Amino acid sequence: MSAQKGFTLIELMIVVAIIGILAAVALPAYQNYTVKARVSEVILAASSCRSTITDIVQNSPVKDLGTALGSSCTITATKMVASGSASNAGVITVVGNETNMSGETDATHNAIDLTPMMSATTALVATTDGGKTIQGWKCGPAATNPMPNKYLPGSCQGTY
Repeated sequence: MSAQKGFTLIELMIVVAIIGILAAVALPAYQNYTVKARVSEVILAASSCRSTITDIVQNSPVKDLGTALGSSCTITATKMVASGSASNAGVITVVGNETNMSGETDATHNAIDLTPMMSATTALVATTDGGKTIQGWKCGPAATNPMPNKYLPGSCQGTY
């Protein structure tokens, strides 16, 4: 008698089922990961504005910053960024280009706010905080057209 070699049909079916389950779990996680990487580029686009606003606030000889913050910067459109600007309160809003973010975001869910914080719980007050030091930035979905939290990097989910 000769010994039979190879895999049985049931063994092959089990392997195919395991691969199918792994693919079903891994694919959505990978898609979220790629969108998060693209959203990171959107947040990075605001870095020059953050530096400018920090400089204006810390080096201002007057307490009331008026419209200096609102006109301090604009963010140029790139592949992942549609637009961006700062408000008179120093809040930077960056709008992602929903077309280039793999279709995971849309025109009503593509904006991120970065808010200058004077402490862990107090945002910048542009009329009184000139000459003070910004302690950090709070990053999260914008008030208008908010980016879904699941696409924001861990450092940008409404944290200080």
